[in-house]
Amino acid sequence: MKSGREKFPSSTSGMTALQVAIKAATCAGDITLNWFTKVLNVSYKGRANPVTQADLEAEAAVLDILQKEFPKYPILAEESGLSTGSSTYRWYVDPLDGTRNFVQGIPHFCTAIALADNNEVIVAATYDPIRKELFTAEKGKGAYLNERLISVSRRLDLENSMIGFDLGYSDEEAAKAIELISRIWPNMQSFRLMGSSALAMAYTACGRIDLYYHQTLSPWDVAGGILMVREAGGTCQDRYNRPSRPETQSIIASNKNLLQNFLAASNGSSWIS
Repeated sequence: MKSGREKFPSSTSGMTALQVAIKAATCAGDITLNWFTKVLNVSYKGRANPVTQADLEAEAAVLDILQKEFPKYPILAEESGLSTGSSTYRWYVDPLDGTRNFVQGIPHFCTAIALADNNEVIVAATYDPIRKELFTAEKGKGAYLNERLISVSRRLDLENSMIGFDLGYSDEEAAKAIELISRIWPNMQSFRLMGSSALAMAYTACGRIDLYYHQTLSPWDVAGGILMVREAGGTCQDRYNRPSRPETQSIIASNKNLLQNFLAASNGSSWIS
């Protein structure tokens, strides 16, 4: 209980915030899975930035759950923007992260739900409906994959590391991200263009990739991942050496030592400058 503040959580049905996030994420995941590989009407919010019926239907289902359970909490969702609310808590919703993968029939996408208190993320649920993998975290309680405790990679050197990154929607910034990889290569094990930043952050939290970086993220892409990586023993910061928050566009996520080695290798690159 916080003095002078509303009690947290305050679900109308008595569920915890994490339970609500899980319910919303798995519901949306079931919807996107039902649409996957079907013929879709695809529209574009910008070049290479598609939106489908699956995105819209999944988001509507998530919003319905969150608004019923926490009617005072504002929600920032990818497709519908920011709803009004009187609380200092805020939900972040990406109903289908990895829509480009989804449209192409590539089975690598997820739903990402997070709750923040005054811009500090305290609950996260990321669900991959293809693999039935549920990544969760609560502040101070660790990070989990299907209820199994997870931790970030312990690798310290870039030479043996798998690095993940994505291009985003800014051609100029994407070119910098590619230049950075070419700067480090071949002094790394390999790299992957993930296609879903939320799932990439979850993979970083469980050590599947050793480090992830991105330069033009939206809050719903990364809010939950920040908490997961930190609760899994890792660290998240932006490319200007500031701690990550949902509203910071760029991110580097890894264990502390590998992150510092990555920054040293990046020194002087256009991505950092």
